[in-house]
Amino acid sequence: MYIQHIEISNFRKLLSVRIDFANETTLLVGANNSGKSSAMLALRRFLVSKASVFRLQDLTLCHLAKLDEIGKVWDNAPENFEIPTAKDWADWLPSLDIWVSADQGEFHYIRDLIPNFAWRGGLVGMRFLLEPDDMNTLYTDYRKERTRVVELEDALEKEEPPGRPLKLWPQSLHDYLSRRLGDKFKIRWYRLDPHQLKKPDKSTRMAQMQQLSPTAQPLESNPLSGLIRVHEINAQRGFGDHSDDKQGDHTRPSGAQKLSEQLRSYYSRHLDPGDSPDLSDLEALRAIEAAQSAFDTKLSSSFEPAIREVEGLGYPGRNDPRIKVASRLATTDGMNHEAAVLFELDSIQGAPGAPPLHLPETANGLGYQNLISMIFRLMGFRDEWLRKTRAASTEIIDRVEPIHLVLIEEPEAHLHVQVQQVFVRHAYQVLCRDALLERYPNLKTQLLVSTHSSHVTHEVEYQNLRYFRRLPAGMYGIGVPVSTVSNLSNVFGEGTKTKEFVTRYLRAQHADIFFADAVILVEGSAERMMLPHFLRNKFPFLDRCYITTLDIGGSHAHRLRPLIDALGILTLVITDLDAGLNKAAKPVQRNADQITNNPTLRSWMKLMHLGSTVDELLELPANQKEHKIDDLYSVRIAYQTPISTHLPATGEEIQALPNTFEDSFVLSNAGYFAEKTNGTGLMKAFVKVLNEAQTSEAVGEGFFNELREGKKAEFVLLVLSDKNFPSLEIPEYIIEGLNWLESKLRSKQKELLVIPPEGAEVTS
Repeated sequence: MYIQHIEISNFRKLLSVRIDFANETTLLVGANNSGKSSAMLALRRFLVSKASVFRLQDLTLCHLAKLDEIGKVWDNAPENFEIPTAKDWADWLPSLDIWVSADQGEFHYIRDLIPNFAWRGGLVGMRFLLEPDDMNTLYTDYRKERTRVVELEDALEKEEPPGRPLKLWPQSLHDYLSRRLGDKFKIRWYRLDPHQLKKPDKSTRMAQMQQLSPTAQPLESNPLSGLIRVHEINAQRGFGDHSDDKQGDHTRPSGAQKLSEQLRSYYSRHLDPGDSPDLSDLEALRAIEAAQSAFDTKLSSSFEPAIREVEGLGYPGRNDPRIKVASRLATTDGMNHEAAVLFELDSIQGAPGAPPLHLPETANGLGYQNLISMIFRLMGFRDEWLRKTRAASTEIIDRVEPIHLVLIEEPEAHLHVQVQQVFVRHAYQVLCRDALLERYPNLKTQLLVSTHSSHVTHEVEYQNLRYFRRLPAGMYGIGVPVSTVSNLSNVFGEGTKTKEFVTRYLRAQHADIFFADAVILVEGSAERMMLPHFLRNKFPFLDRCYITTLDIGGSHAHRLRPLIDALGILTLVITDLDAGLNKAAKPVQRNADQITNNPTLRSWMKLMHLGSTVDELLELPANQKEHKIDDLYSVRIAYQTPISTHLPATGEEIQALPNTFEDSFVLSNAGYFAEKTNGTGLMKAFVKVLNEAQTSEAVGEGFFNELREGKKAEFVLLVLSDKNFPSLEIPEYIIEGLNWLESKLRSKQKELLVIPPEGAEVTS
């Protein structure tokens, strides 16, 4: 038995999304403010907390206007007004659907969820719906409060001088529920029908939530009781030195504990020899008893003078109980102090046999505290789920829920890169490392992790990633920003070469693409090395945006197209023209029946319904190099275009036809490079071609021949080390592409995290 997927609706940015669960670890990824935290919070609200923790802000904002419309109707309702039922509000109230795959033999776990008598195994579904506890009470109380406000406002209008009116609560149903939602609403549970389950809409990627029947009745009890055990580690773990905390530990985030407190809790529950001891514990218990006897003797002798002084005052009398001082040492007392957890240091100081050096837990790095803490919490979650304690003499397998769902939010907090990777790689194994789980394979653990870390993402198979995509206000007719979720497990299909390539590529590179606002694909090391400098020197806005640059190497950008389509991320592809004739590479020429040998241009241009001959590509207007998929997602191709320059040898103006980034860069700065006399390698060869060529064809052929054997990386390093590099011109085709990217990102700037320039005034 396992969770197949969940569907969340009307909760914050999650208007209607489906999150498919992997069998083991599922990773939620996406750019900032894309809804990952909202998804984790929705699970916490519905599965862990109570209805009273819900706030009006948990509703998707586009529904607040609906609330005010209802409130206006209620304000002017006649005496015979028909109060709506809770079902009338079901389409816009927060809900969480859980779909579980079960076998016929697991009937006793899901008996309340069986859709019909013909069910023989498969999916069962349940809905958690936040709805008014009693509509009549809600209506009556709202009317009472509004009547009070109207009467007070009338009185104030007569008594106070004209001016700004006093706003009394509540001004609307929206205002009323901002204070009363937790009291007037509750979570109810409904059975769902697997035959009515629909896949998300292909175009919008929105989940198509099942409609409840008007006659649907809520279940009498929570169907998850006895079915799913939920544990969580939220992002606010509150480590550090709290010794100066004037307000006390109650100010720490929920779930925050010092490492010693967590280890003490684990010890008392699972390791305490005083709790149901066995033969192996007797030696420790004898030692504790001996220590207690010796301590009691010392206490009695120490307190004897003081007790006699008290007795001299007439107490205790003959019939009064006498005073006796005794200790009570428990096995857990050894953990009940600040130094219960120490970190031992290596030291080359001191004589042999000198005591080791120790630091208290608060003096050690937050990363190590966080790692140790999370591992111990996972072990504790596992043992609590399996009902394993020292007092449990026998296995209580019949009381163990078949599904253990563990939620971890942002495990990368305080962890450096290597530790992030180690943790996510081994977290699931820690949750499953128990002999009981080997004997009972029907007990299933599923781990759900949300992260902003590309290093955590790097360690998880990409088919287990669920990508959250931001949609701006107004898209698909929705008046507020919302999010959608893409399941990356089915992007490429099964066993395809493209899937194998992309998998290896992402594992070899980095996973920043899953968190960026835009991506630039380059097909060469020279472009990858120079592009950051171009952005820093000439495009400061783009330099402050979260843009990831991927070097595909060669001409492979088109292989990432299915992934980019799934992510719906703004993409600029900077590639080479790569002119050829009969599959052989050639210098670029017009009217020579040349075609591009670049697979990216051929594939992407085909998708854009454009030709791939060199003549067509050279004449293609800039506005036709964009493929717009929707208002948020576009792909723009940038490749070499003709460059007007002067030949140093003749002084004549020519229109040169570059074929790669290197010759385009040199031709864009022909005057500068023609005067370079101290270059080596490819730099020296370029200078020679520039100063000797008499025609544009000679320039093209000369550059073409030199680039076939020249060392491009060496050329780029020479250019980057030149003190005049910041003032050199960027090739026009790259400028066009970057200008396009900047215009797209500026149009959705409200959705981005843009770092302001140094010294700039930040406005809220």
